[in-house]
Amino acid sequence: MSSDSALEESTSLQLDFDKVAKIGRDGHQVVPVVLQDADSGDVLFIGYANEEAFRATLERKSAVLYSTSRNVLWHKGATSGDTLDLVEVAVNCDQNSLLYKVRKAGSGVCHSKDETGATRQTCYYRTVTDPDTLTFH
Repeated sequence: MSSDSALEESTSLQLDFDKVAKIGRDGHQVVPVVLQDADSGDVLFIGYANEEAFRATLERKSAVLYSTSRNVLWHKGATSGDTLDLVEVAVNCDQNSLLYKVRKAGSGVCHSKDETGATRQTCYYRTVTDPDTLTFH
């Protein structure tokens, strides 16, 4: 099991409180993007957009993000088929984060899969039960 997979399937809480600091240290010029299902209101995941990703999202009418770990643009679902069609873009009051309201065009959203091998419907598939423990739902 890879370290990413071990983290993704763990019931041990291991929050990365240094994530935002890492992004700053690496010099990424990005804003956080909340991706929300336009119909259900479910939060699907949080990503980042630089100016190029933001403009590509508006042009394609499909979610394009910037990977802070790989330093590349990625069109969500380009390889899996699980793209997210853009319904609306909102900006917060301080203009330092975005909300993409989207519709799933594939079978799921998360890059991880559930116990049956199906793509998860959201990246928020575990609940915190105490300061150290997670439970799958």
